[in-house]
Amino acid sequence: MTALNQNEIAQRLEQLTELSVALSSSHDIPLLLERILVTAKAMTHADGGTLYRASGDKQSLEFHIAVNDSLRMYRGGLNEGPIDMPTIALHNADGSQNLDAVAAYAANLKKAVNLPDVYQTPLFNFSGMRKFDAAHNYHSQSLLTVPMLDHEEELIGVLQLINATDPDSGAVRPFTDTDKRFIEALASQAAIAVSNQQLIFQLENLFESLVNLINIGIDEKSPNTGRHCQHVPELTMMLAEALHRAETGPLAGFKMSGRDRRELWMAGLLHDCGKITTPVHVIEKSTKLETLFDRIHSVDTRFEVLKRDAEIRMLKQKCLPGTGAQQAAELDAQLQAELARLDDDRAFLRKANIGGERMSQEDQQRVADIAKYRWTGPDGTERDLLDQEELGNLNIRAGTLTDAERKIINNHISVTIRMLEALPWPKHLRNVPEYAGGHHERMDGKGYPRGLVKEQMSVQARVMAIADIFEALTAKDRPYKVGKTLTESLDILGKFSLNGHIDPDLFDVFVRGKVYLEYAQRFMDSAQIDNVDESLIPGYHP
Repeated sequence: MTALNQNEIAQRLEQLTELSVALSSSHDIPLLLERILVTAKAMTHADGGTLYRASGDKQSLEFHIAVNDSLRMYRGGLNEGPIDMPTIALHNADGSQNLDAVAAYAANLKKAVNLPDVYQTPLFNFSGMRKFDAAHNYHSQSLLTVPMLDHEEELIGVLQLINATDPDSGAVRPFTDTDKRFIEALASQAAIAVSNQQLIFQLENLFESLVNLINIGIDEKSPNTGRHCQHVPELTMMLAEALHRAETGPLAGFKMSGRDRRELWMAGLLHDCGKITTPVHVIEKSTKLETLFDRIHSVDTRFEVLKRDAEIRMLKQKCLPGTGAQQAAELDAQLQAELARLDDDRAFLRKANIGGERMSQEDQQRVADIAKYRWTGPDGTERDLLDQEELGNLNIRAGTLTDAERKIINNHISVTIRMLEALPWPKHLRNVPEYAGGHHERMDGKGYPRGLVKEQMSVQARVMAIADIFEALTAKDRPYKVGKTLTESLDILGKFSLNGHIDPDLFDVFVRGKVYLEYAQRFMDSAQIDNVDESLIPGYHP
């Protein structure tokens, strides 16, 4: 071997080393493939080259990139969109292997093909290459086709080089056996790198699919909560992107990489995963007396018993000896008054059962008075119209949940944190538990479950807190409330920014960046999207 050849071998080894470093550091598969082709061309002094990728079902080769120095051609790859180039089928119509096309031959038999002169071989169909040559006034001669196989001998793609040239004279020459061995080594190394990246991508997709599987489970339990699990990640990313773009304000230095975005998105998807353990009758409790069914209907039945008993008392009194017409008329009037009072009380309890934002003390007292009515049950025992548990439920001051039920709902975040902290998160996702677990914390330390203050929370967790509240305010599908308008929601959120509930700096970005409007246009009912006067929003200064 001459000194020149030794120098070239050393140069090629260095190129392989550089490619190996590039393959290990890059996570962009299209970029990897382009780097592979460029290195292969340089290593063999080839005039042109084409790289095909195996289709997902391994039934064909799909064009990815083609370059040619003499023709100054660059097709496909990173700089262009999809190119309308025919795929190469790996099998014929009868199911047999396609061995006519040289690229399919190399892929099917998993071996390299080195041809000194494509026009002098009868082994393959080069009609397409002949047409290309005629159209571009080009002459294809030497050809090296190498399959790219991973560590399990699975086909990743095919690398094809055309017209090796002498580095001194520029004349076209055949590819040497040394060229072939180096390109086989390069193709093998590259295939494994690409395969690893595909595996990582597949695992990430699998993990996100498992996350969506959890949300599907929550959705099946509660369609309302399921939509919440879908919308909060979207709103979280909208606010985070607006913050990323912000050039002024206390948080102007906040920036996100692609990995940061994926981490935050994953946290958004998982922020309520603990609700998979929350009982359905608590999540879906639309009235105060609802458990597995709405017990207001049982109370209705008791009122019917009271009305029946009132009628029976009246009829018995009418049947007493000496009861005249005037007394009978008075008894009828008394009965109608009592029935009207009972109907009014029943209607009041029905309204109280619905729940709302605030129940007055007067209404609570009226419920307590009605609860003392006595009725006789099916077992013949006389008892209060409402038991203590029913009385407590109907006197819930706001919403439909008792203190015990609210604790069950609130416990979902503790379960979420325990679930997420139990997972062996990779480095680029290690903050998911903190981001997802902080969306019920408050800036003043009065939130739950850990009572964190602003300084103890990441920006991402504070972003998620705003997204969670705004989605809940505007959601129109909750069984216990109606969706608020944009103005109403921003008014409440603005007050939260003033009382230490949410981060006022993030709220400023939320309004100034029109994040609320972007979300509304995508996910809110048009009837809720009113004209917002930002100058009236509490805590915001236009």
